Amino acid sequence: MSYERIVVLGGGTAGWMTAVALATGLQGTTVELVESEDIGTVGVGEATFPSIRNYHQIVGIQEADFLRATQGTYKLGIRFCDWRVRGEDYYHTFGDFGELDGPHSLWGQYRRHVNAGLPKFGEQCLPTVMAMQDRFCAPGQGAASFNYAYHFDANLYARFLRDIAIKRGVRRTEGKVVDVTRRADGGVASLRLDDGRVVAGDLFIDCSGFVSLLLGRTLEEPFLDYSRWLPVDRAWAVPCARTGTALTPYTRATALESGWAWRIPLQDRTGNGHVFSSRFIDEDKAREQLLQQLDGEALAEPRLLRFTTGRRERFWVHNVVGIGLATGFLEPLESTSIYLIQAGLGNLMPLLVPRTRVAPEAIEAYNHGLTRQFERIRDFILLHYCLTARRDTPFWNAMAHVELPETLAYKLHAWRQTGVLHQYDVEGFDGHSWLAIYAGMHCWPERADPRLSDLPLATSLDWVRTRASQLAEAVAPLASHDAYLARILGH
Repeated sequence: MSYERIVVLGGGTAGWMTAVALATGLQGTTVELVESEDIGTVGVGEATFPSIRNYHQIVGIQEADFLRATQGTYKLGIRFCDWRVRGEDYYHTFGDFGELDGPHSLWGQYRRHVNAGLPKFGEQCLPTVMAMQDRFCAPGQGAASFNYAYHFDANLYARFLRDIAIKRGVRRTEGKVVDVTRRADGGVASLRLDDGRVVAGDLFIDCSGFVSLLLGRTLEEPFLDYSRWLPVDRAWAVPCARTGTALTPYTRATALESGWAWRIPLQDRTGNGHVFSSRFIDEDKAREQLLQQLDGEALAEPRLLRFTTGRRERFWVHNVVGIGLATGFLEPLESTSIYLIQAGLGNLMPLLVPRTRVAPEAIEAYNHGLTRQFERIRDFILLHYCLTARRDTPFWNAMAHVELPETLAYKLHAWRQTGVLHQYDVEGFDGHSWLAIYAGMHCWPERADPRLSDLPLATSLDWVRTRASQLAEAVAPLASHDAYLARILGH
């Protein structure tokens, strides 16, 4: 069966990103989005991954228009505070460290000079140096190649996308689904709304959030629980007033007693949250710890989100495709929620050829690919926890001794024994990202690559110091994040 009528269930970021993609890439196909104003969305402010820029380019969204509409700011990466030990910090930004292998690998030279008083390893990465000084410029404008993402208000982003989708022909239907009619083959035939209307379709995209109304409740697709590796299961979220401090071009993630707190700077306010494990701290205490982190007056009552980390066993079942939280959830430590929405859409769109049936083998490949995406991101998030040297609370002690998935255990073994930054067939984060976490958590290979001795010690030491100095000089004349953003917005 071809898909002439596509129904998207649920609005929010996932629903409207999907609707815009379908309307842009499948002109002539009927696209209808069903949402209810009575059902809230999870959106609490977003920090994103650089891939969102690719999405905007594909669907024709201009950066300045997007930033104005969503109170957006730029994001060079994440600053991690107190993760290895209290009082230490490091950055994971969207840049590179030069060669990752061979005698001129920066990490290899650092491994040779562990006690030489070198600059922080992050200072060998351009966007990290920019982040440390609260500066920003677009790649190619006085800076070498690097990548960046954004911070923005998720609710405003959904409205922004909704306007675009409707202008491009998407039909929006307001209503709450009260019943789902099944087809003879087990798929979904139609949705019945609370006012009696029936919405029929050939393909249904489930963007109903944690409820997972179609994929989970209706089709009963099993949920695979990841909480034995990632036990955080709650998050308090609250916005606060902006203070007079500089507008930082990075997200801050601060390790707390039984989880971590995020800080996301927007133009008009600051988004804050505390992600924690209810096995190790009660909700009221976690709420108080969040309020103690605020650097401005709280602008609302904190909002509590409950979740289980994990995913559905399959993402495309019969004629239902899950996108976003309907398929699963990985804690927001590395801002991958929207990335996973894009991964689903990026794999889905090429298969939706008008008047063409999608082969079962293609659906199987779709499910296999997204399974790998979830697993690789799960491993990368867990890496931040399992390398900790903290033993000061039950939560951090447990995370330091967690039993690792085989895929992560192999990567860690390869790195520690040989210095190999192993990459699987599907990866959300490249070797430079893995290296940023290894270096930030002081996890180095047990022995140096013999090829590194080709560069004399004195030359090696001068080389890494010179690179850090050159990057500092390149960043010094750049505009502050505030000034650059104001110029882009025309302020």
